[in-house]
Order: sequence, then structure tokens, then C-alpha cells
Amino acid sequence: MLGRLKRWREQHFAARHPFPDEAWAEARGRVALLAALAEEEAECLGQRAWRFLHAKRISLHPELAEATPFDLPARLALAGQACLLTLGWRDDEHLEAFGNVHEVLILPDAFRRRVEEMDEFGVVHEYDDERAGETSHQGPVVVAFPDLMESGDFSGFNVLIHEFAHKLDLGNSLDVDGFPPLPGDIDPREWHRVFMAVWDDLQAHIARGEATPIDDYAATHPGECFAVCCEAFFTAPDLLHDAYPALFDLLGRYFRQQTLNRLPPSADHARLEHH
Repeated sequence: MLGRLKRWREQHFAARHPFPDEAWAEARGRVALLAALAEEEAECLGQRAWRFLHAKRISLHPELAEATPFDLPARLALAGQACLLTLGWRDDEHLEAFGNVHEVLILPDAFRRRVEEMDEFGVVHEYDDERAGETSHQGPVVVAFPDLMESGDFSGFNVLIHEFAHKLDLGNSLDVDGFPPLPGDIDPREWHRVFMAVWDDLQAHIARGEATPIDDYAATHPGECFAVCCEAFFTAPDLLHDAYPALFDLLGRYFRQQTLNRLPPSADHARLEHH
């Protein structure tokens, strides 16, 4: 009965909203991460991205809405990068994972937030933090337009993947902690052990004054460590695999995707240009 209802809903949606093949092809042409997908993967992702656009709000700041064309291929490219995280999951898992996503809000530029943090000695420090994106448990995914435009290649940076990784992390708590809901085939103790080894290694690099193997923002908070590692898994898989192979394998099982297979030969060059 449920299967018949699902098929009826899919047919009803397809009849009312025919899939925009040309716009999806153009979106893939604009975004290297999407262009690198195998055709079967791209077809599945396109359908999910199309439904995502009908289920969630994509809002542009008034300044952007007036000055920046954000056509259907651009919207599909945004939705495709967001849905890339759950591409390996079943439809019901994908829908549940992003049940706390209601809106993507695009701002003209990076924005500042006043942050209060307590150090290990109990001293509270206040500072202004410039951000490319942010989100909360039921809040919108907020991204800065310039950083959105820099996302989509294999440079190791992707503000959408970063913020949507936070949404996955928030699936079982009100704050990011680097411990999202896990599938039954991943032991929480293994997740903790592997991520703690990465966290400890990052802290050790910083203590020695050495460059970290991945973006050092991962060393600021366990939740940021998870989000940065997700960015690397999709946009610099070779870098993450070489630096932390156990973590790379764990994320491969978590996302049920093999991202190394998608890496184009020009990825190293693109990464150098970005940095």
C-alpha cells in the first residue's frame, strides 16, 4: 500500500512539475562536482534536487534579488550540491536527514557575528567572527553569495556542503557536536575513536606550529571538524584519503559514496588556484 502511494505521489509530482532536463544539464555544466557524477548518479541527484527546490525556500537578499540573476540552472546547482551529501542514501533517509531544512538564505557578502567562548580556564572571550555561512537546528541555511560562487569545484572548499553537513549533525541534537545520527552498520564507538584521532592530530599540528593536513578550521570545534571533513570528502577526496585514510573510509561508509572515483585529473591545479 505504501509503495503504491509513493508511486502515485511521484507520478503526480512529475505530471505537475516536468523535470527540466536542459536546466539540469546546464547546472551540471557549471558545477564540476555535478559534472563528475556518473550518469545514473546524476539522474538520481537531479530528481532529488528538483524536488528539493519545490519543498524548500531559496531566498535571496533584496540587494541580490535586484542585481543578480539566479536562474533555474543556478538554483538546481545549489540544490544539487546540497543533496549530494545524501545521494547514497534511500529516498526516505534523504528526506528525513533534511527534515530540519526549510530555507536557504543567500546574503550579498560575508557577515559578522558576536561570539562568546569559554576557554579551558573558565575565562569568557568575546570577538567578532566573519562567516561565509551558518545554520541552526531549525533555522535557515545562510550562505554568502561570493562563497557560494566559489563552491562547486574540487578546491576543498564548499560552503553548501559545510552548512548542510551541520544540518546532518543537528539531526539528533540542538547543537553541532560532530556526532550525527549514524546508520546501524557504524558503531558509535568507532566513529568517536576515528574522529578523536583526527582531532588530536590537528591539535598536535597546531601546538607544534605546523600547517594542518586539512583546513585548520577543523581544529576549532568538533562540529567544525565534521563539517570540514565532509567538505574534503567531496571536494578534495585525495587530500583527505592521504591525510586520514581511516576517516576517509568511515565517511565513505557513512555517505555510501566513493568520491575518489569522481576526482578529475585537473583537481590539484584547481585547488592551487583557489588557495
